[in-house]
Amino acid sequence: MSIQNTSEYSLEPFFESLPELLCIAGFDGYFKKISPALCRLLKYTEAELFARPINTFVHPEDQTLTETHRRNLYAGKPLINYENRYLTKDGETVWLCWNSIPQKEKNLVYAIAKNITLYKEHEEARNSMLAEMTRTNERLKQMNYATSHDLRTPVANLISIFSLLDHSKITDPQTQEFIHMLSGAAEELEQMLNRYLDQIEQGHAADVQLETLSIEKTVEKVQKPLSYLIAGAHARITLDLKAFDTLVFKQSYLEGIFLNLITNSIKYAHPDRAPQITIETRLVDGEKQIRYTDNGIGFDSESQKDRIFRLHEKFHNNKDGKGIGLYLIACHLRELGGHIEVSSQVNVGTTFTLHFAAQEVAGG
Repeated sequence: MSIQNTSEYSLEPFFESLPELLCIAGFDGYFKKISPALCRLLKYTEAELFARPINTFVHPEDQTLTETHRRNLYAGKPLINYENRYLTKDGETVWLCWNSIPQKEKNLVYAIAKNITLYKEHEEARNSMLAEMTRTNERLKQMNYATSHDLRTPVANLISIFSLLDHSKITDPQTQEFIHMLSGAAEELEQMLNRYLDQIEQGHAADVQLETLSIEKTVEKVQKPLSYLIAGAHARITLDLKAFDTLVFKQSYLEGIFLNLITNSIKYAHPDRAPQITIETRLVDGEKQIRYTDNGIGFDSESQKDRIFRLHEKFHNNKDGKGIGLYLIACHLRELGGHIEVSSQVNVGTTFTLHFAAQEVAGG
């Protein structure tokens, strides 16, 4: 069998027929052969691409690095998965990923490229979104810290006032019960504020500490600082924890979730009926879920589904609403691998379904 020199075979069919971006370049920095696909992408004719040094078609910000890699090619080093930008004839930027092999004896470089412009645009959009989310979360964290810190002093003052009261001079049983209720609520609020501020000051290490929590005890704990609010609204909270009562989660997050949901149910209660709240646990295909339902004024969740868990989104004209509570709930769940869904109807009520990721207690 005779061995034929590969130079006898023409590369013309590859360049003319394949959709790949192919080229042959000389060590003098000019194109020697270009596939029609590359011409179409850059929107230049073959003659126009031959007429100028290759680097003049490269994006100005990438020219220096591209020239450095080109010199390495001339020294015999292949170039693998190198990404740079080219400018088309009408000024558009395209991203290309190159694989190039030099042939020193002929002073030529054989190269194939992939158009990765769409991938880069998606990557840039994703990075921009992540950066904005990071900035938003940092602003929210600072706002929460400042608000919680500012509340600490008046709450401490309120507790001091209760301790200075001479209870022997208060003879009315209803007034005594009312004072006892307010005092207990203030102490619970102080504990929650202190715990939250401590965790912020400790940083992210505290943020990821999980523990096994009792849902019943957590709801009871959250109700204490809200007891006067709950009693004033004649709200009724029913627990159905037959599916499960314990959950591996972060304590302050779970307390915050129930605190936001319960206060929202009372804040947006229907004027013609007392708030009825049901908290039910469910196991669906091995996933732990909590379904939280109320009979408040509700809203049109279908038309608002893309806005519900965004920061500062409001669906009612209540001046006390800041559009932060639901955003925080979604953030807490998402951080620990879960998510939240909502279904709501005007004048019927709202159901939130909390989905929890399967997690184990560290060290357990």
